[in-house]
Amino acid sequence: MNDKAGALKHRSKIEKIDSLLNPRNVVIAGASDKPGNWSPRVWRNLKRYNFPGTIYPYNPTRDEIWDTRCYRRFTDLPEPPDHVLVLVPAHHVPGLLREAAAAGARSATVITSGFGESTEPERKALGEELMRVVEETGLALSGPNCLGNFNASASFFTLPDDRMQQFVPGPAAIVAQSGGIVLAIKRALEERGIAAGMLVTSGNETGLTAADYIAYYVQQPSVKVIVAYLEAIHEPEAFMAALRSARAAGKPVVIFKLGASDEGRAAAAAHTGALAGSVEAFDAVAGAAGALRVKTMDDMVETVEFIVHAPKPKGNRLAGITYSGGMRGLIVDAASASGLKYPPLSEKSRLSLQPLMQPGAVVNNPLDGGFGAAGGLDVFLKCVETYLNDPGFDMLLLQEELPREAGTRRTEQVLRQVNEMAGKAGKPAAFISILSYGLNDYGLEVRAELPNLAIMQEPDRALRAIRNVTDYYARMQAPIVPPPAPNVDGKRILAELLATPGPATLDEVASKRLLAAYGINGPREVLARSENEAADAADSIGYPVVAKVMSAAIPHKSDIGGVLLNLKSADDVRAAWRKINAAVAALPGKPAIDGILIAEMASGGLELVLGAARDPEMGPVLMFGAGGVGIELMKDVAFAAPPLDERTAADLIARTKVGALVKGYRGKAPLDHAMLVQALIGLASLVHDAGDALESVDVNPFLLRESGGVALDGLVVVKR
Repeated sequence: MNDKAGALKHRSKIEKIDSLLNPRNVVIAGASDKPGNWSPRVWRNLKRYNFPGTIYPYNPTRDEIWDTRCYRRFTDLPEPPDHVLVLVPAHHVPGLLREAAAAGARSATVITSGFGESTEPERKALGEELMRVVEETGLALSGPNCLGNFNASASFFTLPDDRMQQFVPGPAAIVAQSGGIVLAIKRALEERGIAAGMLVTSGNETGLTAADYIAYYVQQPSVKVIVAYLEAIHEPEAFMAALRSARAAGKPVVIFKLGASDEGRAAAAAHTGALAGSVEAFDAVAGAAGALRVKTMDDMVETVEFIVHAPKPKGNRLAGITYSGGMRGLIVDAASASGLKYPPLSEKSRLSLQPLMQPGAVVNNPLDGGFGAAGGLDVFLKCVETYLNDPGFDMLLLQEELPREAGTRRTEQVLRQVNEMAGKAGKPAAFISILSYGLNDYGLEVRAELPNLAIMQEPDRALRAIRNVTDYYARMQAPIVPPPAPNVDGKRILAELLATPGPATLDEVASKRLLAAYGINGPREVLARSENEAADAADSIGYPVVAKVMSAAIPHKSDIGGVLLNLKSADDVRAAWRKINAAVAALPGKPAIDGILIAEMASGGLELVLGAARDPEMGPVLMFGAGGVGIELMKDVAFAAPPLDERTAADLIARTKVGALVKGYRGKAPLDHAMLVQALIGLASLVHDAGDALESVDVNPFLLRESGGVALDGLVVVKR
């Protein structure tokens, strides 16, 4: 490695991306004039958008192309290469990049595909070789299998897209693992008057990853919101760190995350793994760190629109004024579907507006200004002012579309005056259309004059976006939970269990021993290894009892008839012993058992589930919800990122339907909520202490009573 390459290797990720997006020159490697080749498009775009540096065509077989000198070697260039855009066949890429780095190149974009995205051994080997090149040279690499990048402030545009682009600095920055989708996002934002000043198509992310680009965007003063389309998280720790830095900087990261993780559900034996795909884990873990995930691409656009043009809402209390009763109904229904509400207007505000209304009209929230107001525009604006200044509301929603042509003086007057009023009030205000519609140049000109207004489309989309944003800011205002102090006894027991040879799935006795160290206790029970021992154990515990097969090979005992309840005598216990052994003997492979657990028959409580699993992308995630045999059918569960404190544990409980039963429902006595909170905190502490050694935990059912609770079953899966 020469001195130049050594210096490149030790640059920070931020420095690397800065060199990638602000190059001194561009070398188009694989320059060709063959029909359909992308290189002339990139050449034209760099010229079209006035890239200030020199553009060098590179092709070892050509001396001239596009009426310009073409270079056969990097060493022939009149200056060291800086950024190399790679459009050569995949098997030539590693060698070409080594030569470029040796000549002084700081960055490269590999548009070429055929690396790690393929399952063919040859292609995977190429992907591994490309990674070695990046590690050896320190090149800032975007791609492979990407579509180029741009940075408006540097007049740098390497996407092979012939369509004219809006190419100005703006408040949005985009990173996407799909080139085609990133351009669709850019166009959709531009059509709403939101410029994206920086854009990266990260492709396979062999070099730099989405985490690196997000971290870079956070440091750019012009960026107000970061937009990401992600198919996979390649560096989870770096990704979480980037989200936390965005959170600290007050810059929302709006993410569309593709797909759920089949691997995550298949890998875990516990119910938590079966129920938590990557999307649920992503919401729990990344959401707490600073991600704002949207469910559709349209929701992404509406969410960015609100963030860019509205101040941060202090809460989610809505006020609304419409021109028609129909639209009033639409925004009420949309708010209800999104879990938002319109609280009543304050008495002071109502009394001030009532004299301005038509006789018999009711001043309410949302207000139907079409039939309620008698004084025209002045009265409407007085209503807007009153609702904006009412301390009982956090934002104001109104009905209107941007005009498409001159001659709509009243509409434009309303928009401009409300924009001024919203700016003075410092409170979010949004105009919402009845249906989605297209904007033309005239509408965009008007839109540019309304910096204090979110102009949103269609009530359902708009209200989903508003709920997304208000939930995001509520999460960001919550204090970060510090890691718990180590549980000395728990760590000692875990170390003993890991040191003992055996399967990854711990048996119930070992699992409950570990759980008990973290405050999750089981009933009185004895492991019996013979029929007589089982009967004696039942006599000592007291009837009724439960008999459960004990085998690491049978994680879900009730599914095979391995759990028998309400045994009231020694004869019942002996019969249960024989029945369970017969059921196991009938299984394929006749799995070995360690014995039969005789346990106290606990009753009189609510069956819940407490769980934890390791998502392949996001790491550990906690689960709480309704337990019992119907858990996967009912799926009344919620997820959270560890660690937990009393506030976050209580929030996890409240996000389930069964949480209402815990608090007491329809006259029934409340259950031991405080004990349940401590059990969840204990589970989170176990996850923290175990680190990578823990795969999953399943406590189901956890029986919660009016006083106390008990883990009737426990399953812990470790990594051996």
